[in-house]
Amino acid sequence: MLRIHFSDNRQAPIWLVDERLTIGQDSRNNLVLADAGICPFHAEIRQDHGYYYLTDCGSQVGTFVNDERITARYQIRSNDCVRMGAVELLFVDPAKSKAKTGTNARWFLQVVKGEHEGKKFHVNGSMTFGRSSKCELCFSDMELSRRHCEFFLKDDVLEVKDLASANGVLVNQQKVSTAVLQPGDQLKMGTVTLLVIGPKIAVAQAEDEDATVFMRAIDLPKPVKSKPQVSHAGTSNPLRAAVQLASAPATPAKPELNKRLLGTVAFLLAGVAATLALKSLL
Repeated sequence: MLRIHFSDNRQAPIWLVDERLTIGQDSRNNLVLADAGICPFHAEIRQDHGYYYLTDCGSQVGTFVNDERITARYQIRSNDCVRMGAVELLFVDPAKSKAKTGTNARWFLQVVKGEHEGKKFHVNGSMTFGRSSKCELCFSDMELSRRHCEFFLKDDVLEVKDLASANGVLVNQQKVSTAVLQPGDQLKMGTVTLLVIGPKIAVAQAEDEDATVFMRAIDLPKPVKSKPQVSHAGTSNPLRAAVQLASAPATPAKPELNKRLLGTVAFLLAGVAATLALKSLL
């Protein structure tokens, strides 16, 4: 049985289970494509004795299979690429894809609870999970939908997508519609719990822009110890200052400097005497 995959992964793959599948913009089609260039009734696929035939319904832009324009009853085979306008559809036979599975298996789903407990499934390409016998991962749990969810690999990244199931998909106890899976994640669908096993991918931690960055400051020179300076601001008695100045040991100085010093002392003494005389008169 063939399955239709969308090259842009716009939606989950579609199984060709009906005898007739119509494609176009009109909402009455089985597969509605609202893209530019798609006619209201663009093409149809019919199944006849296990074979699939594609017919273009007189569209303006045409229908192409492997870049070759077709008209009516073109037999579709596995790995054929169908293009209608800007939409590309890939037809896949999962049975043949399994035969091409590589020996270097990287992603697995192991049942840790529920039906098939302990069994490990290798994930390759796209795999549907549910009660339908057409699912690659088929379980008989009545809490599951017929097509419950889909697992698919894209550039070695494993993702899961809920296919509008009744009871939903839980990843690490959180309900999701789509999610990128990591090794160690647990998925719960109905009574079935699956453990994701895969390659360990080292993810470089992004630098926190808000983090405080400490940098060594410039080494400043040590302060030079200066000699303590004696302040004479507290000396309020001019007589005491004059006496201290007069009693200081004499040092050799120039004559002009000595004259100025003696004149200052005399002026101060005269001021003190005048102050004392004024106080005696009062």
